[in-house]
Amino acid sequence: MALIPGFGPTELIIILVIVLLLFGPKKLPQLGKSLGKTVKAIREGVEGKSETAEDQKVDAKADAKVDKTDDEDSEDTAPPKSS
Repeated sequence: MALIPGFGPTELIIILVIVLLLFGPKKLPQLGKSLGKTVKAIREGVEGKSETAEDQKVDAKADAKVDKTDDEDSEDTAPPKSS
């Protein structure tokens, strides 16, 4: 079962050998770790995209309410202006 159409086990092995030759055996664990973090971040970004838009709307409404109450409070507690 190939993840990408047209790429079988033979092609993947060839790609891995080329990567090994380019980066060397010492860099492969770091490269794999970085690639894994990147894939995880992309997945979280794609999955959380719709939630983020909804959260932003809710946060904007909450901020508007807080700003409105802060404005009302500051008018009541403001010291009288001296002429």
